[in-house]
Amino acid sequence: MKNIKAIIFDAYGTLFDVNSAAEKCKNKIGSKWESFSNYWRTTQLEYTWLRSIMKRHKDFWEITEDSLDKSMKVFNINTNMKSELLDLYKILSPYPEVKETLQLLKEKNYKLSILSNGTPSLLNELVSSNNLKVFDDIFSVEEVGIFKPDSKVYDIPVKKYKIEKREVAFLSANTWDVSGGGNYGFNAIWVNRNNIIFDNLDYSPENQINNLKHLLDII
Repeated sequence: MKNIKAIIFDAYGTLFDVNSAAEKCKNKIGSKWESFSNYWRTTQLEYTWLRSIMKRHKDFWEITEDSLDKSMKVFNINTNMKSELLDLYKILSPYPEVKETLQLLKEKNYKLSILSNGTPSLLNELVSSNNLKVFDDIFSVEEVGIFKPDSKVYDIPVKKYKIEKREVAFLSANTWDVSGGGNYGFNAIWVNRNNIIFDNLDYSPENQINNLKHLLDII
């Protein structure tokens, strides 16, 4: 992969483990914790897409809370746990290789940034709580008031850095986000941590890795 000037990462599911909040409560939730967590995440994403289509924008934190409310009802989880789960979501754990890989990329003088559905305050807290002080910018969809995969979101870093789309390596673990970024014109790289099947959305990524360390082999 040549002529890359900026490496841009999705946050949720790519840098940070979205299941880590529920996992930290698995002794209270019981064996259904993983199914509950996956349902929460799926509902959260569905709400972002539906609100974008309906032009009824709410920020990502409000959507996270709305989707949690529904998920707790579906899985019959004590509502007293809501505050604890939300607090844990603010400090999700990064995947094991993330910190070291980011530091190595920083040493190579790439411009590094996050481009996420999350709100600025959420993203800043995630980065700060995990001591990931390597990013040049943290971009949020709140700048344009619509969620990924709308092209207005992918425009944000291109306009800020005044670079060509093809000069961006964009990494996401979410297949729909890889397709969104790839169809937009980024060099989209799929972080396929769980060995799943890619979606049929008119884009096939040239590069697929199963953790961020492998980015060092292709960049």
